[in-house]
Amino acid sequence: MEVRDLFFNTPVRKKFLRAEKTETDYIVDVLSRIALPFLHIDFRLDDGGKTLLSLPISDNDLNRLAILMGRDVAGSMEYLDQQRNDLKIKAYLASPDLSRSRGDRIFVYVNCRNVRDRLITRAMIEGYGQRLMKGRYPQAAIFIEMPPALVDINVHPTKQEIRFRDGRGVYQSIVSAIEGVLGERFHPILNVAWDKGATEFRETGEAQIPQWRVAESEGAYSGSGDERSEYSENLFQKQYRVKQSPQIIGQLKETYILCQSDEGLLLIDQHAAHERIVYESLKKAYQSMKIEGQAFLIPHRLEFSLKEGRVIEEKTHQLTQLGVELEHFGGSTFLLRSVPSILVDAKWEDFLLDLVPVLEEEEDLSKDKAMDKLLTVMACHGAIRAGKRLSQQEMISLINQLQEMDLPTNCPHGRPIFRRFSFYEIEKMFKRVI
Repeated sequence: MEVRDLFFNTPVRKKFLRAEKTETDYIVDVLSRIALPFLHIDFRLDDGGKTLLSLPISDNDLNRLAILMGRDVAGSMEYLDQQRNDLKIKAYLASPDLSRSRGDRIFVYVNCRNVRDRLITRAMIEGYGQRLMKGRYPQAAIFIEMPPALVDINVHPTKQEIRFRDGRGVYQSIVSAIEGVLGERFHPILNVAWDKGATEFRETGEAQIPQWRVAESEGAYSGSGDERSEYSENLFQKQYRVKQSPQIIGQLKETYILCQSDEGLLLIDQHAAHERIVYESLKKAYQSMKIEGQAFLIPHRLEFSLKEGRVIEEKTHQLTQLGVELEHFGGSTFLLRSVPSILVDAKWEDFLLDLVPVLEEEEDLSKDKAMDKLLTVMACHGAIRAGKRLSQQEMISLINQLQEMDLPTNCPHGRPIFRRFSFYEIEKMFKRVI
Protein backbone atom coordinates (compact mmCIF):
# COMPACT_ATOMS: atom_id res chain seq x y z
CA MET A 1 0.00 0.00 0.00
CA GLU A 2 1.39 3.40 -1.00
CA VAL A 3 -0.11 6.71 0.06
CA ARG A 4 0.70 10.10 -1.53
CA ASP A 5 -0.63 13.63 -1.02
CA LEU A 6 -2.64 12.46 1.97
CA PHE A 7 -3.94 15.96 2.78
CA PHE A 8 -4.35 17.26 -0.76
CA ASN A 9 -8.02 18.12 -0.21
CA THR A 10 -7.65 19.03 3.48
CA PRO A 11 -4.83 21.60 3.71
CA VAL A 12 -6.14 22.92 7.02
CA ARG A 13 -5.71 19.51 8.59
CA LYS A 14 -2.14 19.38 7.34
CA LYS A 15 -1.45 22.80 8.83
CA PHE A 16 -2.38 21.59 12.31
CA LEU A 17 -0.17 18.50 12.25
CA ARG A 18 2.41 18.36 15.00
CA ALA A 19 6.15 18.06 14.56
CA GLU A 20 7.39 15.24 12.32
CA LYS A 21 8.88 13.32 15.26
CA THR A 22 5.61 13.55 17.21
CA GLU A 23 3.55 12.29 14.28
CA THR A 24 6.06 9.49 13.70
CA ASP A 25 5.72 8.43 17.34
CA TYR A 26 1.94 8.28 16.87
CA ILE A 27 2.38 6.01 13.86
CA VAL A 28 4.75 3.70 15.76
CA ASP A 29 2.28 3.46 18.66
CA VAL A 30 -0.70 2.72 16.39
CA LEU A 31 1.15 0.03 14.44
CA SER A 32 2.47 -1.55 17.65
CA ARG A 33 -1.01 -1.82 19.11
CA ILE A 34 -2.50 -3.21 15.90
CA ALA A 35 0.25 -5.81 15.44
CA LEU A 36 0.44 -7.33 18.91
CA PRO A 37 -2.21 -10.10 18.58
CA PHE A 38 -1.27 -11.13 15.02
CA LEU A 39 1.79 -13.24 15.72
CA HIS A 40 1.61 -14.94 12.31
CA ILE A 41 2.26 -11.67 10.45
CA ASP A 42 5.65 -9.98 10.06
CA PHE A 43 5.43 -6.20 10.64
CA ARG A 44 8.15 -3.70 9.81
CA LEU A 45 8.04 0.09 9.85
CA ASP A 46 10.71 2.04 7.94
CA ASP A 47 11.33 5.76 7.86
CA GLY A 48 13.67 6.95 5.12
CA GLY A 49 15.76 3.79 5.10
CA LYS A 50 15.81 3.48 8.91
CA THR A 51 13.82 0.66 10.51
CA LEU A 52 11.77 2.07 13.37
CA LEU A 53 9.90 -1.09 14.31
CA SER A 54 10.40 -4.75 13.46
CA LEU A 55 8.00 -7.42 14.70
CA PRO A 56 8.93 -10.77 13.12
CA ILE A 57 6.64 -13.78 13.09
CA SER A 58 6.54 -15.44 16.50
CA ASP A 59 4.74 -18.18 18.38
CA ASN A 60 4.86 -16.38 21.74
CA ASP A 61 3.15 -13.15 22.83
CA LEU A 62 6.04 -12.39 25.20
CA ASN A 63 8.46 -12.05 22.28
CA ARG A 64 6.50 -9.11 20.94
CA LEU A 65 5.83 -7.69 24.38
CA ALA A 66 9.58 -7.72 25.01
CA ILE A 67 10.09 -5.59 21.89
CA LEU A 68 7.30 -3.17 22.82
CA MET A 69 7.83 -2.93 26.58
CA GLY A 70 11.38 -4.15 27.15
CA ARG A 71 12.80 -7.48 28.24
CA ASP A 72 12.77 -6.69 31.97
CA VAL A 73 9.07 -5.84 31.93
CA ALA A 74 8.12 -8.81 29.76
CA GLY A 75 10.19 -11.14 31.93
CA SER A 76 8.33 -10.05 35.07
CA MET A 77 4.88 -10.59 33.59
CA GLU A 78 2.45 -13.05 35.09
CA TYR A 79 0.25 -15.02 32.69
CA LEU A 80 -3.51 -15.18 33.09
CA ASP A 81 -5.75 -17.48 31.06
CA GLN A 82 -9.34 -18.04 32.19
CA GLN A 83 -12.67 -18.96 30.63
CA ARG A 84 -15.80 -17.51 32.24
CA ASN A 85 -18.95 -18.63 30.42
CA ASP A 86 -18.78 -16.94 26.97
CA LEU A 87 -15.90 -14.71 28.05
CA LYS A 88 -12.29 -15.80 27.55
CA ILE A 89 -9.64 -13.67 29.27
CA LYS A 90 -5.94 -13.88 28.51
CA ALA A 91 -3.57 -11.35 30.02
CA TYR A 92 0.06 -10.58 30.74
CA LEU A 93 0.48 -8.57 33.94
CA ALA A 94 3.73 -6.83 34.89
CA SER A 95 4.80 -6.48 38.50
CA PRO A 96 3.19 -3.53 40.35
CA ASP A 97 6.73 -2.28 41.05
CA LEU A 98 7.00 -1.46 37.32
CA SER A 99 3.95 0.83 37.27
CA ARG A 100 4.05 4.10 35.33
CA SER A 101 2.64 7.60 35.71
CA ARG A 102 0.79 7.20 32.39
CA GLY A 103 -1.50 4.49 31.09
CA ASP A 104 0.22 4.23 27.72
CA ARG A 105 1.48 0.71 28.42
CA ILE A 106 -1.97 -0.83 28.84
CA PHE A 107 -2.85 -2.82 25.71
CA VAL A 108 -6.51 -3.88 25.42
CA TYR A 109 -7.90 -6.20 22.74
CA VAL A 110 -11.43 -7.45 22.19
CA ASN A 111 -11.66 -10.18 19.54
CA CYS A 112 -8.18 -9.15 18.31
CA ARG A 113 -9.28 -5.51 17.87
CA ASN A 114 -7.23 -2.92 19.73
CA VAL A 115 -9.54 -0.62 21.72
CA ARG A 116 -9.20 2.12 24.33
CA ASP A 117 -12.01 1.10 26.61
CA ARG A 118 -12.38 2.88 29.95
CA LEU A 119 -14.37 0.05 31.50
CA ILE A 120 -11.67 -2.54 30.84
CA THR A 121 -8.88 -0.16 31.87
CA ARG A 122 -10.70 0.62 35.14
CA ALA A 123 -11.24 -3.09 35.74
CA MET A 124 -7.53 -3.80 35.27
CA ILE A 125 -6.53 -1.03 37.70
CA GLU A 126 -9.15 -2.26 40.17
CA GLY A 127 -7.72 -5.77 39.83
CA TYR A 128 -4.29 -4.48 40.87
CA GLY A 129 -6.07 -2.73 43.75
CA GLN A 130 -3.92 -1.32 46.53
CA ARG A 131 -0.78 -2.69 44.91
CA LEU A 132 -0.73 0.56 42.92
CA MET A 133 -0.31 4.05 44.31
CA LYS A 134 -2.81 6.71 43.32
CA GLY A 135 -2.05 8.07 39.86
CA ARG A 136 -0.01 5.02 38.83
CA TYR A 137 -0.87 2.65 35.99
CA PRO A 138 0.24 -0.95 35.39
CA GLN A 139 2.03 -2.28 32.34
CA ALA A 140 -0.19 -5.02 30.98
CA ALA A 141 -1.80 -6.54 27.92
CA ILE A 142 -5.23 -8.16 28.00
CA PHE A 143 -6.92 -10.15 25.23
CA ILE A 144 -10.67 -10.74 25.50
CA GLU A 145 -12.59 -13.10 23.25
CA MET A 146 -16.38 -13.23 23.24
CA PRO A 147 -19.26 -13.81 20.80
CA PRO A 148 -19.58 -10.75 18.48
CA ALA A 149 -23.26 -10.48 19.35
CA LEU A 150 -22.29 -9.48 22.92
CA VAL A 151 -20.23 -6.43 21.93
CA ASP A 152 -20.97 -3.36 19.81
CA ILE A 153 -17.96 -1.95 17.92
CA ASN A 154 -19.88 0.75 16.03
CA VAL A 155 -19.94 3.31 18.83
CA HIS A 156 -17.34 5.63 17.28
CA PRO A 157 -16.02 6.06 13.70
CA THR A 158 -12.51 5.08 14.80
CA LYS A 159 -13.84 1.79 16.25
CA GLN A 160 -11.75 2.53 19.36
CA GLU A 161 -14.75 2.70 21.68
CA ILE A 162 -17.02 -0.28 22.29
CA ARG A 163 -20.04 -1.24 24.36
CA PHE A 164 -20.73 -4.59 26.04
CA ARG A 165 -24.17 -6.07 26.44
CA ASP A 166 -23.20 -7.07 29.98
CA GLY A 167 -20.63 -4.45 30.94
CA ARG A 168 -20.95 -5.15 34.65
CA GLY A 169 -20.30 -8.85 34.15
CA VAL A 170 -17.23 -8.17 32.00
CA TYR A 171 -15.91 -5.70 34.58
CA GLN A 172 -16.33 -8.07 37.51
CA SER A 173 -14.83 -10.99 35.60
CA ILE A 174 -11.67 -9.03 34.77
CA VAL A 175 -11.28 -7.69 38.32
CA SER A 176 -11.77 -11.13 39.85
CA ALA A 177 -9.37 -12.82 37.43
CA ILE A 178 -6.56 -10.29 37.97
CA GLU A 179 -7.02 -10.25 41.75
CA GLY A 180 -6.78 -14.03 41.80
CA VAL A 181 -3.52 -14.13 39.86
CA LEU A 182 -1.83 -11.24 41.70
CA GLY A 183 -2.97 -12.66 45.03
CA GLU A 184 -0.79 -15.70 44.39
CA ARG A 185 2.21 -13.84 42.96
CA PHE A 186 4.34 -10.75 43.47
CA HIS A 187 4.70 -11.33 47.22
CA PRO A 188 8.30 -10.47 48.16
CA ILE A 189 7.92 -12.22 51.50
CA LEU A 190 6.29 -15.43 50.28
CA ASN A 191 9.41 -17.45 50.93
CA VAL A 192 9.90 -15.96 54.38
CA ALA A 193 8.79 -17.83 57.49
CA TRP A 194 9.00 -16.27 60.92
CA ASP A 195 8.97 -18.38 64.04
CA LYS A 196 6.37 -16.98 66.40
CA GLY A 197 7.45 -17.13 69.99
CA ALA A 198 11.09 -17.51 69.06
CA THR A 199 12.22 -14.64 71.27
CA GLU A 200 12.86 -15.16 74.97
CA PHE A 201 12.76 -12.30 77.47
CA ARG A 202 14.60 -11.80 80.70
CA GLU A 203 12.88 -10.34 83.72
CA THR A 204 14.26 -6.93 82.75
CA GLY A 205 12.25 -7.14 79.51
CA GLU A 206 15.38 -7.06 77.35
CA ALA A 207 15.01 -9.22 74.28
CA GLN A 208 17.63 -11.82 73.53
CA ILE A 209 18.62 -12.63 69.96
CA PRO A 210 15.82 -14.84 68.59
CA GLN A 211 16.63 -18.46 67.82
CA TRP A 212 15.51 -18.83 64.21
CA ARG A 213 14.62 -22.36 63.12
CA VAL A 214 14.29 -24.18 59.84
CA ALA A 215 11.01 -25.77 58.73
CA GLU A 216 11.76 -29.47 58.38
CA SER A 217 8.25 -30.68 57.64
CA GLU A 218 4.92 -29.17 56.84
CA GLY A 219 3.12 -27.86 59.90
CA ALA A 220 5.98 -27.99 62.41
CA TYR A 221 9.18 -26.23 63.42
CA SER A 222 12.10 -28.04 64.97
CA GLY A 223 13.93 -26.96 68.11
CA SER A 224 15.92 -28.53 70.89
CA GLY A 225 14.43 -29.89 74.12
CA ASP A 226 11.48 -27.91 75.43
CA GLU A 227 11.67 -25.53 72.49
CA ARG A 228 10.05 -28.03 70.12
CA SER A 229 6.40 -27.07 69.67
CA GLU A 230 3.55 -27.54 67.25
CA TYR A 231 3.20 -24.67 64.82
CA SER A 232 0.15 -24.06 62.65
CA GLU A 233 1.35 -22.81 59.29
CA ASN A 234 -0.05 -19.61 57.91
CA LEU A 235 -1.19 -19.10 54.35
CA PHE A 236 2.30 -18.41 53.01
CA GLN A 237 3.87 -21.50 54.52
CA LYS A 238 1.05 -23.72 53.27
CA GLN A 239 1.79 -22.69 49.70
CA TYR A 240 5.56 -22.18 49.75
CA ARG A 241 8.33 -24.25 51.34
CA VAL A 242 11.19 -22.21 52.77
CA LYS A 243 14.85 -23.10 53.06
CA GLN A 244 15.89 -20.82 55.88
CA SER A 245 14.06 -18.37 58.10
CA PRO A 246 15.36 -14.80 58.01
CA GLN A 247 17.12 -13.11 60.88
CA ILE A 248 16.31 -9.61 62.04
CA ILE A 249 19.56 -7.64 61.89
CA GLY A 250 18.21 -4.42 63.35
CA GLN A 251 16.66 -1.08 62.53
CA LEU A 252 17.89 1.50 60.00
CA LYS A 253 17.20 5.16 60.76
CA GLU A 254 14.53 3.92 63.19
CA THR A 255 12.32 3.51 60.11
CA TYR A 256 13.29 0.30 58.30
CA ILE A 257 13.60 -3.23 59.67
CA LEU A 258 16.62 -5.03 58.20
CA CYS A 259 16.48 -8.79 57.78
CA GLN A 260 18.93 -11.31 56.39
CA SER A 261 17.36 -14.18 54.48
CA ASP A 262 18.83 -17.03 52.47
CA GLU A 263 18.40 -14.88 49.33
CA GLY A 264 19.86 -11.61 50.55
CA LEU A 265 18.80 -8.47 52.39
CA LEU A 266 15.14 -7.69 53.08
CA LEU A 267 14.08 -4.14 54.02
CA ILE A 268 10.69 -3.57 55.62
CA ASP A 269 9.11 -0.13 56.02
CA GLN A 270 7.75 -0.27 59.56
CA HIS A 271 5.14 2.49 59.05
CA ALA A 272 3.80 0.97 55.81
CA ALA A 273 3.72 -2.49 57.39
CA HIS A 274 1.83 -1.34 60.48
CA GLU A 275 -0.48 0.79 58.33
CA ARG A 276 -1.53 -2.35 56.44
CA ILE A 277 -2.13 -4.19 59.72
CA VAL A 278 -4.24 -1.37 61.20
CA TYR A 279 -6.22 -0.96 57.97
CA GLU A 280 -7.20 -4.62 57.66
CA SER A 281 -7.90 -4.89 61.40
CA LEU A 282 -10.25 -1.90 61.25
CA LYS A 283 -11.92 -3.19 58.08
CA LYS A 284 -12.63 -6.61 59.57
CA ALA A 285 -13.90 -5.03 62.79
CA TYR A 286 -16.19 -2.69 60.84
CA GLN A 287 -17.58 -5.52 58.70
CA SER A 288 -18.39 -7.52 61.83
CA MET A 289 -19.67 -4.41 63.64
CA LYS A 290 -17.19 -5.04 66.45
CA ILE A 291 -15.02 -1.93 66.52
CA GLU A 292 -13.81 -1.63 70.10
CA GLY A 293 -13.86 1.93 71.40
CA GLN A 294 -11.73 3.63 74.01
CA ALA A 295 -13.51 6.39 75.94
CA PHE A 296 -11.51 9.36 77.23
CA LEU A 297 -11.81 10.22 80.89
CA ILE A 298 -11.50 13.88 79.90
CA PRO A 299 -12.82 14.55 76.37
CA HIS A 300 -10.47 16.26 73.93
CA ARG A 301 -11.60 19.69 72.80
CA LEU A 302 -11.07 20.28 69.07
CA GLU A 303 -11.44 23.53 67.13
CA PHE A 304 -12.16 23.65 63.39
CA SER A 305 -12.95 26.26 60.79
CA LEU A 306 -16.58 27.06 60.02
CA LYS A 307 -16.59 24.94 56.84
CA GLU A 308 -14.78 22.00 58.47
CA GLY A 309 -17.10 22.10 61.47
CA ARG A 310 -20.19 22.00 59.25
CA VAL A 311 -18.88 18.97 57.33
CA ILE A 312 -17.99 17.08 60.50
CA GLU A 313 -21.33 17.88 62.14
CA GLU A 314 -23.23 16.46 59.15
CA LYS A 315 -21.34 13.14 59.34
CA THR A 316 -21.15 12.77 63.13
CA HIS A 317 -23.57 9.84 63.24
CA GLN A 318 -21.73 7.92 60.53
CA LEU A 319 -18.39 8.51 62.26
CA THR A 320 -19.85 6.99 65.43
CA GLN A 321 -20.21 3.68 63.57
CA LEU A 322 -16.42 3.75 63.10
CA GLY A 323 -15.86 4.25 66.81
CA VAL A 324 -15.21 8.01 66.57
CA GLU A 325 -17.64 9.70 68.96
CA LEU A 326 -17.83 13.49 68.56
CA GLU A 327 -20.14 15.88 70.41
CA HIS A 328 -20.91 19.32 68.99
CA PHE A 329 -19.95 21.84 71.67
CA GLY A 330 -21.15 24.94 69.88
CA GLY A 331 -19.87 26.90 66.92
CA SER A 332 -17.00 24.97 65.35
CA THR A 333 -15.93 23.32 68.59
CA PHE A 334 -16.31 19.57 69.17
CA LEU A 335 -15.59 17.25 72.05
CA LEU A 336 -13.91 13.96 71.15
CA ARG A 337 -15.28 11.44 73.65
CA SER A 338 -14.08 8.09 72.30
CA VAL A 339 -11.98 6.59 69.52
CA PRO A 340 -11.23 3.05 68.28
CA SER A 341 -8.89 1.45 70.80
CA ILE A 342 -6.43 0.47 68.08
CA LEU A 343 -5.92 4.18 67.29
CA VAL A 344 -5.91 5.64 70.78
CA ASP A 345 -2.45 7.24 70.39
CA ALA A 346 -3.19 9.06 67.13
CA LYS A 347 -3.09 12.86 66.80
CA TRP A 348 -6.81 13.23 66.45
CA GLU A 349 -7.05 16.85 65.38
CA ASP A 350 -4.68 16.17 62.46
CA PHE A 351 -6.61 12.99 61.68
CA LEU A 352 -9.98 14.74 61.52
CA LEU A 353 -8.54 17.54 59.38
CA ASP A 354 -7.29 14.93 56.89
CA LEU A 355 -10.67 13.23 57.08
CA VAL A 356 -12.68 16.34 56.16
CA PRO A 357 -11.97 16.13 52.37
CA VAL A 358 -13.23 12.53 52.36
CA LEU A 359 -16.33 13.42 54.36
CA GLU A 360 -17.02 16.34 52.02
CA GLU A 361 -16.51 14.30 48.85
CA GLU A 362 -18.45 11.18 49.83
CA GLU A 363 -22.16 11.54 50.57
CA ASP A 364 -22.75 7.97 51.74
CA LEU A 365 -19.95 6.68 53.95
CA SER A 366 -21.45 3.19 53.99
CA LYS A 367 -20.35 2.53 50.40
CA ASP A 368 -17.26 0.36 50.03
CA LYS A 369 -15.20 2.97 48.19
CA ALA A 370 -15.97 5.71 50.72
CA MET A 371 -15.31 3.37 53.64
CA ASP A 372 -11.96 2.34 52.20
CA LYS A 373 -10.94 6.00 51.99
CA LEU A 374 -11.94 6.58 55.61
CA LEU A 375 -10.17 3.47 56.87
CA THR A 376 -7.04 4.37 54.89
CA VAL A 377 -6.85 7.78 56.58
CA MET A 378 -7.48 6.18 59.99
CA ALA A 379 -4.80 3.55 59.40
CA CYS A 380 -2.25 6.16 58.35
CA HIS A 381 -2.73 8.14 61.55
CA GLY A 382 -2.95 5.06 63.75
CA ALA A 383 0.22 3.35 62.50
CA ILE A 384 3.61 3.67 64.14
CA ARG A 385 5.61 6.48 62.61
CA ALA A 386 8.97 6.59 60.91
CA GLY A 387 11.62 7.45 63.47
CA LYS A 388 10.18 5.29 66.24
CA ARG A 389 12.65 2.90 67.82
CA LEU A 390 11.34 -0.67 68.06
CA SER A 391 12.52 -3.44 70.32
CA GLN A 392 13.38 -6.88 68.97
CA GLN A 393 10.08 -8.19 70.31
CA GLU A 394 8.11 -5.40 68.62
CA MET A 395 9.78 -6.02 65.26
CA ILE A 396 9.04 -9.76 65.44
CA SER A 397 5.45 -9.08 66.49
CA LEU A 398 4.97 -6.60 63.65
CA ILE A 399 6.16 -9.06 61.01
CA ASN A 400 4.17 -11.94 62.50
CA GLN A 401 0.99 -9.86 62.25
CA LEU A 402 1.86 -8.75 58.74
CA GLN A 403 1.99 -12.36 57.56
CA GLU A 404 -1.67 -12.79 58.44
CA MET A 405 -2.78 -9.91 56.21
CA ASP A 406 -4.64 -10.45 52.93
CA LEU A 407 -2.27 -8.08 51.08
CA PRO A 408 1.08 -8.00 52.91
CA THR A 409 3.01 -6.32 50.08
CA ASN A 410 1.57 -2.79 50.00
CA CYS A 411 0.15 -0.25 52.40
CA PRO A 412 -3.44 1.00 51.78
CA HIS A 413 -2.02 3.90 49.72
CA GLY A 414 -0.25 1.42 47.43
CA ARG A 415 3.30 2.09 48.66
CA PRO A 416 5.49 -1.03 48.79
CA ILE A 417 6.17 -2.51 52.23
CA PHE A 418 9.17 -4.63 51.20
CA ARG A 419 12.28 -4.27 49.13
CA ARG A 420 14.65 -7.16 48.54
CA PHE A 421 18.32 -6.98 47.56
CA SER A 422 19.77 -10.30 46.47
CA PHE A 423 23.30 -11.29 47.41
CA TYR A 424 24.16 -11.14 43.72
CA GLU A 425 23.01 -7.51 43.47
CA ILE A 426 24.98 -6.56 46.58
CA GLU A 427 28.13 -8.32 45.41
CA LYS A 428 27.79 -6.74 41.98
CA MET A 429 27.43 -3.36 43.65
CA PHE A 430 30.79 -3.86 45.34
CA LYS A 431 32.41 -5.30 42.17
CA ARG A 432 32.87 -8.72 43.77
CA VAL A 433 31.21 -10.18 40.68
CA ILE A 434 31.13 -8.82 37.14
